Amino acid sequence: MKTLPTLKAAGAIACVTFALNATAQTSASAPPASSETMGQHIDDGTITTKVKADLLGAKNVKSTHIHVKTRKGVVWLTGTVPSADDKAAAAEVTQNVDGVQSVKNRLKVVAE
Repeated sequence: MKTLPTLKAAGAIACVTFALNATAQTSASAPPASSETMGQHIDDGTITTKVKADLLGAKNVKSTHIHVKTRKGVVWLTGTVPSADDKAAAAEVTQNVDGVQSVKNRLKVVAE
Protein backbone atom coordinates (compact mmCIF):
# COMPACT_ATOMS: atom_id res chain seq x y z
CA MET A 1 0.00 0.00 0.00
CA LYS A 2 2.95 2.35 0.52
CA THR A 3 3.91 1.96 -3.14
CA LEU A 4 1.08 4.13 -4.49
CA PRO A 5 1.90 7.24 -2.41
CA THR A 6 5.58 6.78 -3.23
CA LEU A 7 4.81 6.56 -6.95
CA LYS A 8 2.57 9.62 -6.75
CA ALA A 9 5.28 11.59 -4.95
CA ALA A 10 7.92 10.45 -7.45
CA GLY A 11 5.67 11.41 -10.35
CA ALA A 12 4.98 14.84 -8.88
CA ILE A 13 8.68 15.41 -8.26
CA ALA A 14 9.49 14.31 -11.81
CA CYS A 15 6.86 16.69 -13.25
CA VAL A 16 8.11 19.64 -11.23
CA THR A 17 11.75 18.82 -11.96
CA PHE A 18 11.06 18.55 -15.68
CA ALA A 19 9.08 21.78 -15.72
CA LEU A 20 11.71 23.70 -13.79
CA ASN A 21 14.81 22.23 -15.42
CA ALA A 22 13.62 22.18 -19.00
CA THR A 23 14.84 25.38 -20.51
CA ALA A 24 12.53 27.29 -22.79
CA GLN A 25 13.36 26.18 -26.28
CA THR A 26 14.14 28.85 -28.79
CA SER A 27 12.37 28.92 -32.10
CA ALA A 28 12.56 31.16 -35.10
CA SER A 29 9.01 32.40 -34.56
CA ALA A 30 9.34 33.55 -30.92
CA PRO A 31 10.41 37.15 -30.33
CA PRO A 32 13.69 37.83 -28.55
CA ALA A 33 13.71 38.05 -24.77
CA SER A 34 15.53 41.40 -24.88
CA SER A 35 12.21 43.17 -25.49
CA GLU A 36 10.86 42.13 -22.07
CA THR A 37 10.97 43.86 -18.72
CA MET A 38 12.07 41.90 -15.64
CA GLY A 39 8.46 41.57 -14.48
CA GLN A 40 7.34 40.25 -17.86
CA HIS A 41 10.22 37.77 -17.87
CA ILE A 42 9.21 36.40 -14.46
CA ASP A 43 5.52 36.24 -15.44
CA ASP A 44 6.40 34.50 -18.71
CA GLY A 45 8.61 32.03 -16.87
CA THR A 46 5.77 31.23 -14.49
CA ILE A 47 3.36 30.72 -17.40
CA THR A 48 5.88 28.48 -19.18
CA THR A 49 6.32 26.36 -16.05
CA LYS A 50 2.56 26.05 -15.53
CA VAL A 51 2.00 25.09 -19.17
CA LYS A 52 4.72 22.44 -19.05
CA ALA A 53 3.33 20.99 -15.82
CA ASP A 54 -0.24 20.94 -17.16
CA LEU A 55 0.90 19.30 -20.41
CA LEU A 56 2.75 16.63 -18.44
CA GLY A 57 -0.32 16.02 -16.30
CA ALA A 58 -2.78 15.89 -19.20
CA LYS A 59 -3.85 12.34 -19.91
CA ASN A 60 -4.88 13.15 -23.49
CA VAL A 61 -1.54 14.70 -24.57
CA LYS A 62 1.74 12.92 -25.26
CA SER A 63 3.94 15.87 -24.32
CA THR A 64 7.47 14.50 -24.16
CA HIS A 65 8.50 16.29 -27.37
CA ILE A 66 6.67 19.58 -26.84
CA HIS A 67 8.72 22.71 -26.25
CA VAL A 68 7.15 25.76 -24.64
CA LYS A 69 8.24 29.40 -25.03
CA THR A 70 6.32 32.37 -23.62
CA ARG A 71 6.69 36.06 -24.50
CA LYS A 72 4.31 38.69 -23.13
CA GLY A 73 1.66 36.07 -22.38
CA VAL A 74 1.80 34.53 -25.87
CA VAL A 75 2.77 30.86 -25.70
CA TRP A 76 4.53 29.14 -28.60
CA LEU A 77 4.25 25.36 -28.75
CA THR A 78 6.90 23.70 -30.92
CA GLY A 79 8.09 20.16 -31.36
CA THR A 80 6.29 17.01 -32.38
CA VAL A 81 3.22 15.04 -31.34
CA PRO A 82 1.97 11.66 -32.62
CA SER A 83 -1.49 12.81 -33.75
CA ALA A 84 -3.67 15.77 -34.67
CA ASP A 85 -5.73 15.05 -31.54
CA ASP A 86 -2.61 15.52 -29.39
CA LYS A 87 -1.87 18.79 -31.18
CA ALA A 88 -5.39 20.13 -30.55
CA ALA A 89 -5.41 18.90 -26.95
CA ALA A 90 -2.05 20.56 -26.25
CA ALA A 91 -3.38 23.89 -27.50
CA GLU A 92 -6.52 23.51 -25.38
CA VAL A 93 -4.56 22.65 -22.22
CA THR A 94 -2.25 25.62 -22.85
CA GLN A 95 -5.09 28.09 -23.45
CA ASN A 96 -6.63 27.14 -20.09
CA VAL A 97 -3.54 28.17 -18.09
CA ASP A 98 -3.94 31.45 -16.17
CA GLY A 99 -2.04 34.31 -17.80
CA VAL A 100 -1.98 32.86 -21.32
CA GLN A 101 -3.07 35.56 -23.76
CA SER A 102 -2.90 33.39 -26.88
CA VAL A 103 -1.36 30.19 -28.20
CA LYS A 104 0.79 29.83 -31.31
CA ASN A 105 0.53 26.11 -32.01
CA ARG A 106 3.54 25.20 -34.20
CA LEU A 107 3.46 21.51 -33.27
CA LYS A 108 4.10 19.04 -36.08
CA VAL A 109 2.30 15.74 -36.30
CA VAL A 110 4.83 12.92 -36.75
CA ALA A 111 3.96 9.24 -36.54
CA GLU A 112 5.95 7.44 -33.87
